[in-house]
Order: sequence, then C-alpha cells, then structure tokens
Amino acid sequence: MAVFETRDRTGGALSLPWPLKRAGLSGAGLMLGLLLLFLLLFLVAPLYLVLQRSLQDEAGAFVGLANYAAYFSGRSAQRVIGNTLLVATVSTVLTVGLALLFAFALSRTCMPFKGVFRGIALLPLLTPSLLSAMALTQLFGNQGYLRNLMFGESIYGPIGIVVGMTIAHFPHVFIILSAAIALSDQRLYEAARALRAGPVRIFRTVTLPSIKYGLISSVIVSFTLCLTDFGIPKVIGGQYDLLATEIYKQVVGQQNFQVGAVVSILLLAPAVVAFVLDRAARRRQASALTSKSVPFAPEPRPLVDRMAFGYCALIAIALLAVIAVPGYASFIKFWPYNLDLTLRNYQFDRVAGDGWQSYFNSLKLALLTAVIGTSVIFVGAYLTEKSRAGHWLRSTYQMVSIFPMAVPGLVLGLAYIFFINDPANPLEILYGTFAILVISTIVHYYTVSHLTAVTALRQLDDEFEQVSDSLKAARHRLFFRVTVPICLPAILDISMYLFLSAMTTVSAAVFLYSHDTSLAAIAVINMDDAGEYAAASAMAIVIVATCLAARLVHLAATRGMARRARAWMQQ
Repeated sequence: MAVFETRDRTGGALSLPWPLKRAGLSGAGLMLGLLLLFLLLFLVAPLYLVLQRSLQDEAGAFVGLANYAAYFSGRSAQRVIGNTLLVATVSTVLTVGLALLFAFALSRTCMPFKGVFRGIALLPLLTPSLLSAMALTQLFGNQGYLRNLMFGESIYGPIGIVVGMTIAHFPHVFIILSAAIALSDQRLYEAARALRAGPVRIFRTVTLPSIKYGLISSVIVSFTLCLTDFGIPKVIGGQYDLLATEIYKQVVGQQNFQVGAVVSILLLAPAVVAFVLDRAARRRQASALTSKSVPFAPEPRPLVDRMAFGYCALIAIALLAVIAVPGYASFIKFWPYNLDLTLRNYQFDRVAGDGWQSYFNSLKLALLTAVIGTSVIFVGAYLTEKSRAGHWLRSTYQMVSIFPMAVPGLVLGLAYIFFINDPANPLEILYGTFAILVISTIVHYYTVSHLTAVTALRQLDDEFEQVSDSLKAARHRLFFRVTVPICLPAILDISMYLFLSAMTTVSAAVFLYSHDTSLAAIAVINMDDAGEYAAASAMAIVIVATCLAARLVHLAATRGMARRARAWMQQ
C-alpha cells in the first residue's frame, strides 16, 4: 500500500495510507474521525438498538408499536408516568424556588459569610444523590428521631422522593441561577428607582428579563435530573414506582428486555425534548453585560440582610444534615437504639457490597475516567476548534458530542447491555469488564466536559496558529507549549468533574457492573437493600471524604500548576 507524507495542523509529519490520502483526510481529520467513531460506537449504535428492541418481540421479530400498545394498555403505565411527571414537577418548582432565593440572598444583600454559604450549597455535588434519601430515612423513617414531625405521613414515597431530589439537585440549579443573577447592570436598577418604580415592578421589568434564560435552563436541568434519578427513589421510594425504577424492575427483576426498552424510550423522550428546548433558549440569549455595564453592588439594608442570613442558614443546615446525619449514624452501633460509638460499620467485608474492594474499584474508575476522559475530550475539542479537518467532520463531531447530555444514565446502561452483550458483536469481550465502566462513564459525562474545553479554547485567538504556521513550527509543539498551559485551569476542572462523577455514579453502572467490578455507590444500594443501614452510611461517607479530599487537591493543583504553567503571561 502506498504511503504519503503529510504535515497537518496537529503536529509534524504523519504517514497516511493511500486511501485516506485519496479521501482527503489529514492527520487531524483522521484523529477526529476516530473520536467520532468512538461516539458512534458507544453512544449512537447502542441507543439505536434500544429503539430497535422496543419494536421487536422476544424472538427478535419486528412487531412495530405492539410493545408500546401492550405497555400502555396495562394499569401500571399511566400510574408510573403520572407519578414520574408529578414528582419531577413538584421537585423542580421547589428546587428552583429555593435556589433562586438563595442565589438572590448571596448576590443582592450585604449579609455576612457569603463564601461559607456558597461552599455549603455546593457540598451535595461531592456526594452520591442517594445520600439525601438515606439521611431522610434516618431522620424521618420508621425509626428516625424526627418521625413524629411527619404527622402520620410516611417518608417512604412521594414526600421523601421530592425532598430528597430537592436537596440533591439544589447545587446544580444554584450554579446556573447564581451565574445568571451575577450578570446584572446596576445602571438599569438606578434608572428604575429614578423613575420611582416599586420593588415588584423592578423585579418584573428589570430582574426577570435579565435572568429569564438562566431560569429556563435551571428548570430544564432540574426537571431532567428528577426524571432520570435512580438512587433516590430506589432508597426511599417504597412502593411508589417511577420510570427510572420501572426500568430496573423490568430488566433486572423480570428479565423483560422489551418492556425495559419501551420504558427507556419513554424516559429518553422528555429528556431529549428538554435538551432541545434548552439549546433553543441558549441560542436566543442576548448579552446581559456590555463593555459599559456597571456591576451590581448591593447596599446595606439591616432588616433584609438579617432575613437573608436566616434563610441561608436554614438551607445550609438542611444541606449539612445530608452529610452529618449519615456520618454520625456510620459510627453508631445500632441506630437509633444503641448510640455507642464504634468503627465496626467500616468493616465492609462482613456485609453485602463486596467490601472495601468496591471502594477501590470506584477509586480506580474515577482515576482512569479523569485521565483518559480528559485527554480524549480535550483533544477532540481542540481538533474541532483549531484544526483544518473538514467542516462537515467538525460539525458532525460537535453535534454528536452534545447529545450525551440528553441521554439518561439508566438508558445508556441498558443500551450497552443490548449492544455489548451480543455474540455477533466483536466488542462483546468488553462485557463485564472494567473497560466498559470507564467507557460508559466517559460517554455519560462527555457533553459538560466537551463544552468546558470548547469554551476555554474559544478564548484563544487564531493568531497563535497563524504565527506557528508562518514559523513552520510543528503544531504539537504549539499544543503542548502554548494551548495546554493556557487552558490548564479548564483541563483541571474537566478532570475534577469526571473524577467526582465517576465516584458517585450509579445509574449507568447499575446495569454494567459484575462481581469483580462492583462500585462503592452501588455497594451503598446493596447494603441498604440488605438492611445494613449503618454500613451503607459508612460507605457513603467514605465516598464523600474521597471526593472532598480530591477537591482540595484540585484547588491546590489549580493554584500551583496554573501559576507555573501560565507564568509567561505575567509581566
């Protein structure tokens, strides 16, 4: 086979086979094509098989919409769908409302300890989502200290699910709303007050228009997270079925893959619609600040400041309780009857959940996902933004890389079962291995990492590449000596995001783990199912401690490494 020598934008000379040269693929195009193939293999193809399986019978014959008709004809379908929409709607209203007031209190008042409250608001990001459900069961469950406050109602069901989701999803919504509220022009408020507009009118005519797109995005994000959350309803849902738990019951409990595929498509549809609406809202978003804008500076108002401080303190107590209550319970001999302290609950080898090995598996998964995922995603973003690969290839990769955001983890995990666990598929060797867990985690959290990398790369002027080309310098030298140092903070943020996500993930992995690859978050669910509540709390606290330690290391590395790598920017 003839071999041609070429030089492309990503580095020095590359040897390309004759067919690739004839097809017009450069080295950058080849690398981007391989990354696109990776997403097509481990995202598009598995999802296509889910859709295909939902249209087939058990023998694999095409039956059209018969499976959908059979599912909707049952009494449980309307109940499950209604439960899911009700819980998602109520949780979204509560989460967005509470987070909006919290963000306003931090941004628009002169209350003290703003940094402390902001840090507490982000703590649930370091915990598995099911930890909030565990804290609620230990406080308000049948044996909880505060069970009398339920006034005869049960925490096991819609009440517990809604409260648990509100707490778990609070930081995601708060981040969006906080960023939206921060982009305020003080001149507009001064003009409104000069025109003697009241607080309500100012909020309606000035504040609301400036944050409406952030508000829309926060509603969509919260609603999607509530639809697809598996851990919280699994722990505290009781007999109150949702679509997320319905998939698990159909596939794991009844081995009914056709119905599982149908429910997966039902769960995927609203998530895709929400994703499309969010993208449309972002395209219509106008710039909130201009070069002449004046940042908003709140004025001291003692009464308002004290009220804001009291509200934030109540929210902070609720968020801290999610960690403090399970943390305390993990050192108790027998909650809530024998409150003597013990370390016996951390002897995981004596309970269900594969002992400490599941924790080390999660740590291994998190490290591999952070290293491999960050490298793959950042290179893909770089090739999309800075290479001379074909426009169609870069556009296609950009579109496909955004799609994982709309795919629930449960649906992705089930899709991998259909795709990987097939004797006709050469990739069957990956089934039950650690590699498939790493791949699924990278794909599941691909979009946020990709957008972070793209945002950082778009801040770099194209003159860097132009100067490099004029000096005939290899592109790989520009990449490692200029692009990576400048984008190092974003790279570290991506690696931290992937690490934390891998440590706390449940939804996709619950269908893919084997006896040898059990994960810590899944071990928490297994312990909880087996009635080992104290041990489950202990494992959850170990996850939280690991994520917190990783976050502290990340902060230190961000300050130290970024300072050294970007020293050339200092005068």
